[in-house]
Amino acid sequence: MNRIVLMVLRNIFKVVTAYAKLCHYAKHTDEYPEEEKYKHIQYIFQKAIKSGNIDMQIYGKENLPEEGGFMIYANHQGMFDIMAVVAACDRPIGAVLKKELKNIPLLKQMAACSYSFAMDREDVRQSMTVIQSVIKEVKKGRGYLIFPEGTRSRNKNELLEFHSGSFKCATKAQCPIVPIALVDCYKVLDQKGSKPVVVQLHYLPAIPYEEYKDMNTTEVAELVRSRIEKVVKENCGEE
Repeated sequence: MNRIVLMVLRNIFKVVTAYAKLCHYAKHTDEYPEEEKYKHIQYIFQKAIKSGNIDMQIYGKENLPEEGGFMIYANHQGMFDIMAVVAACDRPIGAVLKKELKNIPLLKQMAACSYSFAMDREDVRQSMTVIQSVIKEVKKGRGYLIFPEGTRSRNKNELLEFHSGSFKCATKAQCPIVPIALVDCYKVLDQKGSKPVVVQLHYLPAIPYEEYKDMNTTEVAELVRSRIEKVVKENCGEE
């Protein structure tokens, strides 16, 4: 059975209500506290994970800053990744999404509720506008998630190159960078079937601005990538 179908069937009586509530939040997003909307998104994702035969093992949550703005950069393995990060992150975060995802039901409403932004990588001006918006929100104290590979890797636990431009958000906001290493997440929604799977999410120690302030974005990208890759290789086991 398809895993998404399994998630829905096991929550069939809750799906309609949860989605309707999410749509209401999205239409009236300024009328509700950020924490309330985010907790509802987490509830949806956590229910899906529990019912989808997914054992998600989380490590290093103490590395997430307790206050102030921050940027999360994670390797990208598949469609499950954003669900995993949001479900595991107890501080409200937004995300920078590909433009192709902005009108997909569920993702569209979640983006509206979490101050997320859709980026058109082929439109330089629009991309810069998104970066400036993220910088502004991070300076206000919000957290944001970016997948710096730009697209999901098609080679299991192998990482693609990280795009240096995505790190302008952190360097301009002068905020901590929180690397996240995702291991085996491609097994959840990017492979057929719904048999039990074990995936890992590792919060790596935050990189303070003082540590990378003298680096250019290419150097910062390589620093973050190398730290994530090291943890992935140490924990992915045999393929």
